[in-house]
Amino acid sequence: MSAYARDALAQQYGATIDMLENAIVACPDHVWTAGPPWQQFWYLASHTLFWLDHYLAGTPEGFQPPPPYGLEEMDPAGVLPPRVYTKEELLTYLAYGRARCRDAMRALTDEIAARPCVYPRRNCTVFELHIYSLRHVQHHSAQLNLLLRQAGVVPPRWVSRSDVAR
Repeated sequence: MSAYARDALAQQYGATIDMLENAIVACPDHVWTAGPPWQQFWYLASHTLFWLDHYLAGTPEGFQPPPPYGLEEMDPAGVLPPRVYTKEELLTYLAYGRARCRDAMRALTDEIAARPCVYPRRNCTVFELHIYSLRHVQHHSAQLNLLLRQAGVVPPRWVSRSDVAR
């Protein structure tokens, strides 16, 4: 993979992770657990970070998120985590995901990018899985910003590009 393409992907991954981080930081306490359980800010942020971590792991085999997170997201019955995660816990998980993303982008070669993705229900290459994951994070970042706006909070500004290495 050309350094240009890899760097562009890394900068956009970094920007979407920055936007997620900015939304989490901007969330006031009264918004954190407002609404139905599946639509609460903390849960949507946790869901987003889980799948970012999962897809950046490179394989579903043996995947285990760092404590205190579990595998509830993978339960077909749709199980919520056992408790509400704090802002600090989610920001720590975000830093973990950013580091995993940095490592994945540094290791990305043409050979790796062209490999078939090994995740069930994802019939694509590793490169396309990165784009899919980036879109997933951005989708939920926008959703979190909408929750902020609906609660009367001015949402964070758009991040156009970023260095995933920060």
